[in-house]
Amino acid sequence: MTTTTGPLATRRLILQGAASVALLGLGNLPFAATSARAAANDKYPDEAFKQKNEADAIKALYGKTAEPSDKVKLDAPEIAENGGVVPVSVTTTLDKVSAISFLVTENPYALAASYKIAEGTIPGVANRLKMAKTTKLVAIVEADGKLYSATKEVKVTVGGCGG
Repeated sequence: MTTTTGPLATRRLILQGAASVALLGLGNLPFAATSARAAANDKYPDEAFKQKNEADAIKALYGKTAEPSDKVKLDAPEIAENGGVVPVSVTTTLDKVSAISFLVTENPYALAASYKIAEGTIPGVANRLKMAKTTKLVAIVEADGKLYSATKEVKVTVGGCGG
């Protein structure tokens, strides 16, 4: 057994002590406690994601119907060369937006994505969706307790949900 004395031992002891203090201090912090509590308040809309058609998915998700609005801007390609990754986005000028959802009517399940929008944030969402074939894409925006929609026909040439 070797004993080290001098400046090397002091440096080693300081580093070991600092590491111990850092680990003990980190053990007292509540990591992810707030996000776990926030996530527990939101119920996952599993019934809405199981619906085969657009109207049933909207009803299961929101419990009401949507009206078309020119204040909802849906951006998607007119022709998607690969149905496996179709870029889509929604922005709106509506106030008090609380949710944005994408529905793809010809997919096996109509609801493709649904987002809760935090109060005070800019209401805009972008995603890449999988589309089985040429279909109608619907964006639903919930604002101030009402539903607004925008639609666009997307022609799919290759790939998609069906291969």
